[in-house]
Amino acid sequence: MNKVFIYVTTETMADAQRIGTAVVESRLAACANILPGMMSIYCWQGEVRQASEAVLILKTRAELTDAVVAKVKALHPYECPCAVAIPISGGNPDFLKWIDVETGQ
Repeated sequence: MNKVFIYVTTETMADAQRIGTAVVESRLAACANILPGMMSIYCWQGEVRQASEAVLILKTRAELTDAVVAKVKALHPYECPCAVAIPISGGNPDFLKWIDVETGQ
């Protein structure tokens, strides 16, 4: 299995839509899912903070992880955006093949 979810958090739905669209249009991911209204509690610059965020989940091939993360960082307004790869260990073979096709494999 060589597929991953790239998990990204954004400050707004608009940011998630803009980044997700750019990544899919560039064929670095087959799909972008956006989950609005997540509440984050985190430490930043020595303070515990809370913020409402949106979650962006990108479905792609593992070998595209570095390119996806670079694209996210280039487009993201955060100084240090969350963009992490989560391996997919199994699933619908037809869906996994679709990821390959949509990302140019």
